[in-house]
Amino acid sequence: MPLSMVRSGVSTSVWVLLSLSMLLPSCGSPGEQTKREPRPVDLSTSSNEVEVGGASVHYLEAGAARAPVILLLHGARFDSATWDKLGTLKACAKKGYRAIALDLPGFGSSPKGELVGAQFLSAFLKSLELDQVVIVSPSMSGRFSLPFVVDHAKQVRAYVPIAPAGLGRYGQGLQGSPVPTLVLWGSEDRVFPASGAASLGARFESAEVHIFEGASHPCYLDQPAVFHEVLLDFLEKLPD
Repeated sequence: MPLSMVRSGVSTSVWVLLSLSMLLPSCGSPGEQTKREPRPVDLSTSSNEVEVGGASVHYLEAGAARAPVILLLHGARFDSATWDKLGTLKACAKKGYRAIALDLPGFGSSPKGELVGAQFLSAFLKSLELDQVVIVSPSMSGRFSLPFVVDHAKQVRAYVPIAPAGLGRYGQGLQGSPVPTLVLWGSEDRVFPASGAASLGARFESAEVHIFEGASHPCYLDQPAVFHEVLLDFLEKLPD
């Protein structure tokens, strides 16, 4: 039927609505509209530097800028590249985290500076405007992370010590700490016996302890797949 025949006796407003319904394609209800697929996460690793206490600190990063942060420290024989080679940066980014692995002062591409221990970590986080971070800290890096957890617990979303050094000096200050903690240790650790795992976990209000059977001091290197699984499972259970 011609439109001129339909318009007779119909109000202008009704006529406009009728015309639009005839001329425009149907968009469907909001619930029927095609859902947008989530954008793929960029899993590439970037190399960066930031000034901390007058020294240039090198770090690697992967994941979305506004995602929850996982700060990866390292042992005395390693540096930030260890976490990249192990696939930890990519594994964390894939699960929706912003993973940052830094070279501690005097290691990797970071020169020695005036700041050490908790002071260094505090200044590093401030330089990147980070708060509520998960700290993964193996061996030697415990001398940085343990005093930081003691003095800055409110800035730590969770703590993952891996047979950390410095327990004799800082362990007492952890007693009753509210920071959610995952203690990791290799059963065949010849540097710090695995018996220290339960003792460390008992100092926190809430802690899980996982022993890597047959693994040595750097247990995460001996069993990377298990390490990633245990770490990410622990992170998924953290409260928002």
